[in-house]
Amino acid sequence: MRKRFEVQLEFGATPIDKVKIPTKSRDELPPVLRALQYIYSDSSLNNKVFSLLEQQVQTNKRMGRPGMSLWEILIFACVRLTLDADYDRLEHIANYDSLVRALLGISRFGDNLKRYPRQTLVDNVGLVDEETITRIYQMVADTGHQLVKKNEKLNIKVDTYVLETNVHFPTDLNLLWDAGRKCIEIAGDLYNALPGSGWRKSEYLKKQLKASFRNAAKLSVGAGRLKPKGQNAVLDYLSRAEKLSKKLDESQNLFQLQNTNDLLQLSKLIELQYFTDHLRKHINLVRRRIILDEKIPHQEKVFSLFEPYTRWIKKGKAGNKVELGLPLAVSTSQYGFILNHKILEKEQDVDIAVTISKELLSTWANIDSISFDKGFWSPKNFKELKASVKNLVIPKKGRLNKSEYQREHSSSFKVLRRQHAMIESDINCLEHHGLNRCPDKGLPNFKNYTSIGILAYNLHKLGNILLAQDRLEIEKNKSYRKSA
Repeated sequence: MRKRFEVQLEFGATPIDKVKIPTKSRDELPPVLRALQYIYSDSSLNNKVFSLLEQQVQTNKRMGRPGMSLWEILIFACVRLTLDADYDRLEHIANYDSLVRALLGISRFGDNLKRYPRQTLVDNVGLVDEETITRIYQMVADTGHQLVKKNEKLNIKVDTYVLETNVHFPTDLNLLWDAGRKCIEIAGDLYNALPGSGWRKSEYLKKQLKASFRNAAKLSVGAGRLKPKGQNAVLDYLSRAEKLSKKLDESQNLFQLQNTNDLLQLSKLIELQYFTDHLRKHINLVRRRIILDEKIPHQEKVFSLFEPYTRWIKKGKAGNKVELGLPLAVSTSQYGFILNHKILEKEQDVDIAVTISKELLSTWANIDSISFDKGFWSPKNFKELKASVKNLVIPKKGRLNKSEYQREHSSSFKVLRRQHAMIESDINCLEHHGLNRCPDKGLPNFKNYTSIGILAYNLHKLGNILLAQDRLEIEKNKSYRKSA
């Protein structure tokens, strides 16, 4: 089992609850560090948070060593998302930022100071999961509400925005190139050692395919795809891709003659099959769209080979903006704390209104109102939510009848609807905590990254409340000393 903390601090280290956090800094990090310090100092909250982490983050038995403590994992995960930092910057902060290291219980002085290699940070920070972090950020939100005003009714606002995935803009031509180059690279690794396999010149094959791709992309842009030059360039590109596909088919039997007990080799073979299937698919799509001038149905399109869950989202914003990622629904209180979130893998806003409301009502007992925008409206949603939510704000799409007009023009409805716009500010702040674009690969890591970003956001809100109290206490002490 991992340690919660290093029980014995380093010689010369300041006790964690005595570390001085700057109260007037405008940087984003001090409020988060102050909130983490509060979690460490408050025995009840400390026990709840680290009991959850203990259940989920286990010792790596395969490696035979305990790894970082839970306290270190929590700090580094939150620092990374607070500053929207990559692992290179996180390594620098972990090893050279004196305030962060003081909160870890590390001394500033000595010859054998603790260091954190980059790979250690990557391996450990990624161990936390979405469900655990969700429960922790809800604890932080509850703590913040208790510090501001105890047992006050909650006015909750729900909205969605697009959390982008780390992908390039997709076209049929560059997706075909992605599939082709990955096939060549993996096949080169698998078959290079086999005599007579035909993959000795894999790098040359890749250069040829890339040259054809660049030429086709240059000549077929816009109306160029209808001209002979553009058509010929695309046909040449397709010809090379089809030769590659045929070569891959011929090479499949070679590997079956080798020892297939090597798990790494088997995983490469599975990966090769995945990209080979996409190679064939995009050969077909390019031919249909450019050569046959066919309109491709949306459901047949793929927007990333590496993050296949990515959606093409066009919300009608200014500038005809297209976003590539997944919609993220967040629920915030009147104090700005995020109480719940949901990633919409295939759903639309209208599909989740009832689900997210039921989750909120089951988690938070003192809800007075829940507000949505028009995107969540449907007669079914309104009928189901009206019975369970005391003050429901969900504007109807289209024309209003007499009773609907009276409902949406009542004073309480108008006040709550105007307050709903506050969530836009919360979403903007959330995007500054790393949740504008996710750099992590794979849907599970996408979900984990999202939950840690929300935790960092809630800690920032809690830290600002604590720092305001600290400043007030400092001012009281100053005035007391002057009067004495």
